[in-house]
Amino acid sequence: MSGKFIVIEGLEGAGKSTACHEVITLLHQYGIKNVIHTREPGGTPIAEQLRKLVQQKEILQEEVTDYAELLMLYAARIQLVNNIIKPALEEGSWVVGDRHDLSSQAYQGGGRKIKPNFISYLKEELLGDFSPDLTLYLDITPEISLQRTQKRGALDRIEIESLSFFTRTRNRYLTLALEDKRIQIIDATEKQSKVTSELHRKINQWLKKYCKFII
Repeated sequence: MSGKFIVIEGLEGAGKSTACHEVITLLHQYGIKNVIHTREPGGTPIAEQLRKLVQQKEILQEEVTDYAELLMLYAARIQLVNNIIKPALEEGSWVVGDRHDLSSQAYQGGGRKIKPNFISYLKEELLGDFSPDLTLYLDITPEISLQRTQKRGALDRIEIESLSFFTRTRNRYLTLALEDKRIQIIDATEKQSKVTSELHRKINQWLKKYCKFII
């Protein structure tokens, strides 16, 4: 079987790291051993440096403009896709990613109010028709997102954004998720045991339907 690309999306505090671990564990249970885990931005030496630039509150006392942020994220993404993800998929490995292009459409298109047409243009030019086989969007309210991230301690320059920023981001996520059958919504405000159960159910259904697994 050829490799598949599964992505976990959501606001800060939605539980993406835990979900990635659960998906990888479940895939292993079905005999899919060659699984790599990626994150965005990051995953290559250049992409990790760009991650630091995006997250730092101050860069030599210079403000990061919204468009500069967007372009740095796409620069990091194309490094990861071309150098890590595509080669892995071509070799038959599966990739479980913590964020991908949907994040830019939601955070920069929704939160930053950058025109969706411009982001779509970047996606088309840089990624073409490359996209995840399945995206699991962990939906939480902006209020819960802020509560959870504040408990972590120090926040990066994205995490310190306003409630209205995260409200716009979430609304954009939901709009896009409802338009694409490859995006599955999971209520991540529930108890972890219920979220995990729903995550497993979604993966099982998808494997049975699209990968011809016997569940």
